Amino acid sequence: LVFKHARILGPADPLPSLLREFELRHPGVRVKSESLPWTTDEQHQFYVINLEGGRPGLDVLMLDVIWVPEFARAGWLLDLTPFLPPGELAPHFPASVEAATYNGRIWALPWIMNVGLLYYRAALLAKYGLRPPQTYAELLEQVREIRTGERDARVHGFLWQGKQYEGLVVNVLEGLWANGTRLLGEDGTVFPHPQRAEEVLAFLRRLIQDGVSPPWVTAGDEELTRRAFGDGRAVFLRSWPYALDLFEAPGSAVRGKVGIAPLPRHTHGSEGAGATGGAHLGVYRATRHPAAALALARFLAGEAAQKAMAGGVALNPTRTALYHDPDLVRGHPKLPEIYRLAVRARPRPVTPYYLMLSSSLQPEFSAALVGLKPPQQAVAQARRRIEHFLEAIR
Repeated sequence: LVFKHARILGPADPLPSLLREFELRHPGVRVKSESLPWTTDEQHQFYVINLEGGRPGLDVLMLDVIWVPEFARAGWLLDLTPFLPPGELAPHFPASVEAATYNGRIWALPWIMNVGLLYYRAALLAKYGLRPPQTYAELLEQVREIRTGERDARVHGFLWQGKQYEGLVVNVLEGLWANGTRLLGEDGTVFPHPQRAEEVLAFLRRLIQDGVSPPWVTAGDEELTRRAFGDGRAVFLRSWPYALDLFEAPGSAVRGKVGIAPLPRHTHGSEGAGATGGAHLGVYRATRHPAAALALARFLAGEAAQKAMAGGVALNPTRTALYHDPDLVRGHPKLPEIYRLAVRARPRPVTPYYLMLSSSLQPEFSAALVGLKPPQQAVAQARRRIEHFLEAIR
């Protein structure tokens, strides 16, 4: 079996030993582990080129959660539905199962869970008697109070991912949910509440204009913003759970001084919600060894393997019970908090055309952030782009 996956980073990668354990349990089966290029864009390109060519040389695939419907529709994934007894996916987060489902069928097994969240400088907030903000209006007020008190212009208020890439779309989607709306309505309407979408883009633009977020945030990705926050140069950061271990590493400027909270809500929203991220495990439809490939995917998605991954490289599991496992919590005390955030998480639109939607939205959102277009125009043109695309594929 050939298992293709993203490079696993961390102090103690448990994947090699897990694969050896699988081989011991399945005499006659050997697993070759092959890592993919670093970025998800490169990984997606590799898969598409090789799967389209019909000779991919792989059996089990680690997939970004947003790719599952696309790969299923293309005929590249084995339909796992007939092989899964009732209740097998019940231990996983519902949002991760939803991301593995297309046309009512299961095409991959949940493996790694991610959720957008708010990091805050706990010591700074405590110094001013503040609690994590529940609304973005509170966040702005807290930034003003802290920066006035600290009198340090080098400390940014709020960092987020504004570069023209998928991360920007995720930030805007989270803003839409926080403002009581979404990208696609239940009836397929694009931007069902366009004024609320305009408010979200206007808010992000205003963060930059008012100096709450630095101008360079429009070129900021996860790592650029994570490093700035980790150097103690920001009060708040929107990011993913992976950053937590880096903030708590020896030598970190913010070690022991960081808290996590749900993303705030906007005017029309009842609560903020982070987007789901992470990875699923799929089986190549034309594998010569479907039974063994499915067994490998099931083994890696199992409780013991997910616990090993969570303990070794702090990749959060999709199995909810592990967030309260005493062994894991001992090494990662904030796991129960991450669980409470992950339960509220929402998947990005589950559609085989998601990447096309995202690439259509990115330039419009970016143009609004840098001031090239007013939010109303950006939303209107993004809406026309997507409606034209959806009409073309019907």
